[in-house]
Amino acid sequence: MKLQKILPYTIAILLFIIAALFYFHPVLKGQKLAQSDITQFTGMAKEIKDYRLENKAEPYWTGTSFSGMPAYQISAYYPYDIVRSLDKLLRFLPRPADYTFLYFLSFFILMLALKVPWRLAVLGALGFGFSTYLIIIFIPGHNAKAHAIAYMPLVLAGVLYVFQKRYILGFFLTGLAMALEVYANHIQMTYYLGFCLLIYGVVELIYAVKEKEYFRFLKQTVVILAAVILGIGANATRLMAMKEYTDYSTRGTSYLTVNADGTPKEKNQGLDKNYITQYSYSKLETFNLFIPKFMGGGTVEELDKSSNFYKVIEKTAGKKVADEYSKQVLTYWGDQPIIEAPAYIGAVICFLFFLGLFLVKGRLKEWLVAATLFSILLSWGKNFDSLTNLFIDYVPLYNKFRAVSSIQIIAELCVPILAVLGLKDFLSTKKSLASKKEALQKALYTFSGLIILGFLLAHSFSTFEGLRDASYKDLPGLLDAVIADRKWMLLSDTLKTLLFVVLTFVTLWFTLKNKLKQRTAILVLAVFVLVDLLTVNKRYLNDSNFTSSRKVDKPFVATNVDKQIVKDTTHYRVANFSVDPMQDASTSYFHHSIGGYHAAKMLRYKELFDYQIAKNNMNVLNMLNTKYFIVPGKNNQLQVQQNSDHYGNAWFVNEVVLVNSADQEIQILDTLDLKNKAVIDTSFFDINNNLNFKRDSTAVISLDSYKVNELSYSTSAKSNQFAVFSEIYYKEGWNAYVDGNLMPHYRVNYVLRGLEIPAGNHKIVFKFEPTVIQRGSIISLSSYALLVLISLGCLMYKKKDRRSVV
Repeated sequence: MKLQKILPYTIAILLFIIAALFYFHPVLKGQKLAQSDITQFTGMAKEIKDYRLENKAEPYWTGTSFSGMPAYQISAYYPYDIVRSLDKLLRFLPRPADYTFLYFLSFFILMLALKVPWRLAVLGALGFGFSTYLIIIFIPGHNAKAHAIAYMPLVLAGVLYVFQKRYILGFFLTGLAMALEVYANHIQMTYYLGFCLLIYGVVELIYAVKEKEYFRFLKQTVVILAAVILGIGANATRLMAMKEYTDYSTRGTSYLTVNADGTPKEKNQGLDKNYITQYSYSKLETFNLFIPKFMGGGTVEELDKSSNFYKVIEKTAGKKVADEYSKQVLTYWGDQPIIEAPAYIGAVICFLFFLGLFLVKGRLKEWLVAATLFSILLSWGKNFDSLTNLFIDYVPLYNKFRAVSSIQIIAELCVPILAVLGLKDFLSTKKSLASKKEALQKALYTFSGLIILGFLLAHSFSTFEGLRDASYKDLPGLLDAVIADRKWMLLSDTLKTLLFVVLTFVTLWFTLKNKLKQRTAILVLAVFVLVDLLTVNKRYLNDSNFTSSRKVDKPFVATNVDKQIVKDTTHYRVANFSVDPMQDASTSYFHHSIGGYHAAKMLRYKELFDYQIAKNNMNVLNMLNTKYFIVPGKNNQLQVQQNSDHYGNAWFVNEVVLVNSADQEIQILDTLDLKNKAVIDTSFFDINNNLNFKRDSTAVISLDSYKVNELSYSTSAKSNQFAVFSEIYYKEGWNAYVDGNLMPHYRVNYVLRGLEIPAGNHKIVFKFEPTVIQRGSIISLSSYALLVLISLGCLMYKKKDRRSVV
C-alpha cells in the first residue's frame, strides 16, 4: 500500500530527471553551457575563489575589480548557511539541467497542494519548466534569476496549504521555501513573487469579508507572515550584507547635484526611469506569449535559403556571402534594445488557460487572472506610462530594478497553473457535460479570435521595421526582403499556434465524447505541450550552445601582454583600455583592475570614472596606483604601457583640503595636485581645520604585505604625517590599526582612504572586519531553530490534543 502511494511521485521525479537531461544531454558528455554572464562572473570571482581555496575562509572583499569592492554580490559563503546545503542537495544534476529539474519539481509540489492528480501535475510541471523564457535565460547566464523562479511555485504551495487550514505543513513549507527563494539571490524575482502573493492575499481577504471569516483570515495571515519572516531570517547574513552594500552601490543615493557635463542632476532614490523602462514590452508584443515569432523572434535569427533575405544577398553578392550573412539576420522588429528570444508560454498551455478561464470558478481563478493581467500591464513599462510611473514613484523598491518586462514572470507562473486547473475541472465528473462543452467552445472561439486579431493588428498598425534596420538600407531591396521575411514568420507561427489550438480542442472534444480515455488524452496533451515548446526552445538553446568544460571553467587565456605584466610581483593596478573597463571582467581574472563587470558597482567609484577617468585625468589614474595600461596597437595587437608616474600603494601629502559637498569634492579633482594634497568632504567627517602637515622629505611608507582582506604597511617619519592609501574606502568593515590600536580613518579624494600617522616608526594594518556577518549569522541560526522548533512543537501539540480527545 505504501509503495502504491509513493510510486506516482517516484515516477514523476524520474520523468523530470529524464526530461531535464534529455534537453540538456550534452552535459552527460561532460560539456557545459557557455554563458556570457557566467564568464564575466568567473573573472570577477577568481581572487575570491583562490583565497577561499588557500585559506579555507571567506575574504568578503575583492581587490581585483573596480580597485576593490565587497564580495557580497559576487561570491560569498556565510556561516550557518544550512539552506545552501539543502539547495545543493536538490540541484544534484549538472547545470543547467539542475535548475530545469527544480522548475519541474517545485511546480509539481504546487499542483499537489492544489489537489491536482499526479498525471496532470506532471503535464503542468513540464509546461511550466519548458516555457521558453525559463529556458532562454540560461543563454546569457541569468542563473540566479532561474534559481529564484524555480522556487516560486514552492512558496505558493506553502501559502496555499495555510489557506487550506493545513497550518503546520503550510508554515514549515512556506518558511523553508522562502529560505530557498531568498537564497537564490535574485531579489527582483522574489520582489515580483511578493506582488503575486499580495494579489492572492487581497482575493482571500475579499472572500473572508464576504464570509465574515475575519479571525480565520487573520490567523492564516499571521502564520504566513511568521513563516516568511523566518525564511527571510534564515538568510539574514546574506540580506543584511546586501542591504548594507546596496546603500553604497549604484542602487543607492548619489550626493552629487550636477552631472559630468555640468548639467543639473535629477535626484533619484533609485535607478533612472529611462534605465528602468529600457526593456519594456509594447502592447502588441504581448502576442508573442502565444505566437513565438510574432515580432521576429530574437534580435537575430538564422534564415534558410528559401528566405527573401538570402535570395537578395545571393543575387547581389553570391552564395558564399549569402550563407554567411543569413546566419545573423535582424529579424526582431520590436522596441526592446535586445532580446534572446520571445517569452513564449505555449499555444497548448494558453488554450488550456482560456479553458480554465471559462470553466474554473472561485478565488483561485480570480487570483490567477488578476495576477496575469497585472504582470502584463506592468511589463509594458514606458508604453503604459501612467501605471509604470505610479509604481516607480510610489511603490517601495520598484525603482530599484530594471527591465520591467521581466515582471511577466508572474504570468509565466499563473497561466500554467490555471491551465492545469482548467484541465482538471474538464476531466472531473463534478462538472456537467454542458458546462464543459460550453467552456471548450468559448475557449476555442476566444483564443482563436485573439490569435487572428493579433495577426490583423500587426498588419494594420505596423511597418515591420526594426530599430537597427538602417544597416539594411544600403543594399537595394534588402530591407523589403527582411520585412517580407518578418511577415512570413508571423504568418507561419500564427498558423502553427492555430494548429496546436485545433489539435488540443479535438483531443478534448474526443475525450468529452468518450472516444478517448482520460489517461490517453493527458498523454497526448503532454506530447503536444512538449513538441510545441521544445521546437521553439531548440531554435535558441541547443547543442551548439555547449562547449568543453575546460573552456567554461577557464574562459580567459593570458595574452602576451598579460604574461608580461604578471612578471611584476608588486601590488599595482591595470587599466585595460582595449575594452570598456567598466564592462570587463577578463582583466580582473589576471590582474588587479581599475574596471570590472557588475550590475551594482560602487556608486562613488562609478561617479569617479564618469567624472574623471572618462576625461583621462591622469592624476586620478595615478592615485589608483595604475601602473600599467593595456591599449590597442597595430593590427589589433594589444600593447602594454608602463606608467612611471603612478603614486604607488601609499604616499604622504603636505595638505588636506576641506570641502563641504560631494560636488566640490569630485570637481576639485580636476585641478588638485593629488600627489601632494588630499581632499576631504566635511559633510561626512568632523575634521579640524588644521590638517596641514609639514612634509618630511625623509618620511617613508611602504606596503609590506597584501592579502585581499588585510594590508600591512611600515612607516617612518620625524613628524606627524597624513597618508593617502590607493585603496577603496568602505566604512562598513575596513578598520585601520596603528601598532595594533584601532584608529579612525577618512575617505579622501572621493573614494580612497586617508589616515593621520604619528611621528616615529609604526606598523599600519588595514583589516576587513565586517560586523554584519556576525550579526546576521546569529539571526540566521535563530531563524532556522525557530522554524523547526515551532513546527515540531505544533505537531506534538496536535498529536497530544488528538489523544486527549480519544
